[in-house]
Amino acid sequence: MRFSLRKTSKTPETCRLAFQERELAVKVRRSSRARRMILRLDAATGEPLLTLPAFVPLSAGERFLAGHRDWLAERMRAHEGGTPFAPGSYFSLRGEQCLIKAGPSRGLVRVADTDEGPVVTVPGDPRHLERRLSDWLKRQARHDLSEAVARYCTALGVRHRRIAVRDTRSRWGSCSSTGTLSFSWRLVLAPPHVLQYVAAHEVAHLREMNHSPRFWRLVGEAYPGYEEARGWLRRHGAELHRVGRATAQMS
Repeated sequence: MRFSLRKTSKTPETCRLAFQERELAVKVRRSSRARRMILRLDAATGEPLLTLPAFVPLSAGERFLAGHRDWLAERMRAHEGGTPFAPGSYFSLRGEQCLIKAGPSRGLVRVADTDEGPVVTVPGDPRHLERRLSDWLKRQARHDLSEAVARYCTALGVRHRRIAVRDTRSRWGSCSSTGTLSFSWRLVLAPPHVLQYVAAHEVAHLREMNHSPRFWRLVGEAYPGYEEARGWLRRHGAELHRVGRATAQMS
C-alpha cells in the first residue's frame, strides 16, 4: 500500500492523500487550545481530520500525517463497519467531535471543553457506557427537538400533539395524521442546522401532508435556506447510523 502526500494550492490548510486509485482530502483544523497534533476520523462522515496547534507549521502536520499513513488506512477500513461508543473513541455531537471518557462510579454524563476539544465523560460501570451514553443522547435530542418544534409551530401557526424520539432507519422524521411528530435521535449528532431543518419539515406537514410546492414554501417560511441542511443529510445521513454501533484517533 503506497501513499503520496501533497498540499492543495487553493487551500493551504488542506492536504490531499493519494490512496490507491482515489484521493482523500485531509482537512486541517487549527486550535489555539490544542497542545499536540491529533489525527482522527469524523465520526459522522468518516473523513480524516488533522488538528494542529496554532503555532505548529503545516509542514510539521504533513510529516505527522505521512508518518501515520498505515494507521489512517486501517481506521478508514474499520469505520466502514461502524463506530461503537467506547472510551477513547470519538463521535459527533451537534456537529462537533467529542472524545468519550469513562468517569467515576457515580454521577451524570457531562460535556466539557478541554485542550483536546469537547470531552464527554460517562460515569458508572464501563460495561454500561454504551447504554448510558445512548440514553443521554436521546434526552439531548428530545430537548433540542422540543425547542425547535415549538419555534416552528409558532412560526406556522400550528399545534402538535406530542414528540416521539426513536432510532429509525428509513426516516429522519415523520408526522402522523393525529399530530404526533416522530424523529430519529441521531439528528443530535449532526450539525444543528440539520436538526432544525428536519423539525421545520415535519411541522410543515401539520399544514400540508404532502410534498407539494406549497409544502416546500412552508418549510422555507419556517426555516429559510433549508436546502443546505437537506443536502447535508443526502450526503452524510447514512454515516450517522454507524455511530454507536473502530476507534478513530492518533496523537
